[in-house]
Amino acid sequence: MLERADLPEEVSIKDVSPRDGLQAEPKVLSVDERVSLVNQLTAAGLKHIEVTSFVSPKWLPQMADAETVMARIDRKPGVTYAVLVPNPKGAERALSTKPDEMTVFVSASETHNYKNVHQSISESLGGFHRICQMARGEGVPVTAVIVTSFGCPYEGRVPVNAVLDLAVRLESMGIADITLGDTVGVANPLQVAEMVHAFRMNAPMVRVGLHFHDNRGTALANMLAGVIAGCTRFETALGGIGGSPFSPGAGGNLATEDAVYCLSEMGIKTGVDLERLMGITQYLEGAIGHEVPSRVFKAGGRMVPVGIEGSLNE
Repeated sequence: MLERADLPEEVSIKDVSPRDGLQAEPKVLSVDERVSLVNQLTAAGLKHIEVTSFVSPKWLPQMADAETVMARIDRKPGVTYAVLVPNPKGAERALSTKPDEMTVFVSASETHNYKNVHQSISESLGGFHRICQMARGEGVPVTAVIVTSFGCPYEGRVPVNAVLDLAVRLESMGIADITLGDTVGVANPLQVAEMVHAFRMNAPMVRVGLHFHDNRGTALANMLAGVIAGCTRFETALGGIGGSPFSPGAGGNLATEDAVYCLSEMGIKTGVDLERLMGITQYLEGAIGHEVPSRVFKAGGRMVPVGIEGSLNE
C-alpha cells in the first residue's frame, strides 16, 4: 500500500510553455504576450521557466526575437530562466542575453535525431562539447534533454541501455541535470518506474528529470510513477499545450495545473499557486485563440462543498 511517507516532501516543476508550448502553436504570439506569460508564471510561484529557444526563425517563427524577450522579462531572484540552444551558434546568441541556464537536446534514437536536427547523435554530442566550453567561460550551467527516451516514431521502443549510455556520455561533458523526454507520448507507468530505477542503480551521478506528452492520456500517471520511483524533477506546460512540430504524432505536454493539483492533493509541495495558475491559463487561451486541453482548468481546482438548498423530504 502506498503511504504518504513513501513520497517526497517537495517536487520541482519547470514550466516549458513559453518555449515547448508556444513552438507548436500556429499563431505566433507577440513579444509583449510572451514576456507577459513568463512574468505571470514567475508571479504564480514557478521557480524554473524555459523562456525561449535560440533557433532560426526560419524554422520556428514562434521563437523569433528571443533576445528581445530575454531582455524584457522581469527577472526575480531565486528563479531560473532557462533557454534552449540547438547548436554553438544558438549558444552564442543565448549567452549574450545572460540566461541562468542553457539546455541542449539530443534524441535517444539515430533516426529521430537526424530527422530533428539533420545530424547523427555523435555529431550532436560534438557540438555540445563546444557549447559546454562556451558556457563554462560565462559561468552558465548546461542541462540536457534526451528526447524519444521511451519510444521513437521511427524506431519504436528505445532500449533503457541506449538512454543510459547517452546520459553517461552527456555527464562526462559536465552535464549532470538530464531530463528524459517522452516526446510522442508512448510511455507507460511501469516503463517509467523501470527507467528511473535503472538510472538510480547505474548512473546515480545523473540528476534525472522527466518530461511527458499526453498523446494517449498517460502523462499524469507517468508522472506519478516517476514520483513513486524517486524522481523529483518534472517539466510541464501551462494548459497542456505544446509538442515538437518536427516529431510526427507529438501531442501536448502534461499540463502544469494538472500536475500541481494532483501533487498538492497528495501533500507534495510545489511552491506554485494553483489559483493564480488558472488565471494565467485563461490569459493563455485568449492569446493563442483556442481552448487548452488541461483538465483541471476545465473542471476547477479543489472541490469545495456547497450548501444544499432545501431537502428532498420537504
